[in-house]
Amino acid sequence: MTFPVAMAFAAANDLFTMKIPNKISLALVGGFVAVAILTRMPLETFGMNLAIGLLILAVTFVLFSLNLLGGGDAKLIAAGSIWIGANHIVEYLVFVAAFGGVLSLAILGYRNLVPAEAFALPGWARRLHIPKGPIPYGIAIAAGALAVFPMTDLFLSLLA
Repeated sequence: MTFPVAMAFAAANDLFTMKIPNKISLALVGGFVAVAILTRMPLETFGMNLAIGLLILAVTFVLFSLNLLGGGDAKLIAAGSIWIGANHIVEYLVFVAAFGGVLSLAILGYRNLVPAEAFALPGWARRLHIPKGPIPYGIAIAAGALAVFPMTDLFLSLLA
């Protein structure tokens, strides 16, 4: 349950605070190590998953340095990729991109169609109204991860 709970918590936290705490990404990495030990994951698979995570972290940090992705988002997508593994990393990234596009369009529609001053909106909902403001991309990352995770070798090994 570590993976789905942590991803859902990251998505909710990003929506309400526009932040993804480092503790979530660290819990995902630590949880992965624990599950890998408990499932007796082959060392080569474990190493490959960690290598994928590091590669994704390097790429997302470049996106962060270009101001195209938040730092918490970069760490979350990398931590998620460790759980997803080599066999499904492409699907994960495609799902994250697709959910990110839908999320962005939904928030842009919200900004244009829901008048912020007409309602007594809570602070997090008002933050979503900031023109050219940030998008809580952790929602798309979590959605992509949760869509792909049931197909992964790790998930299937937990069912056995």
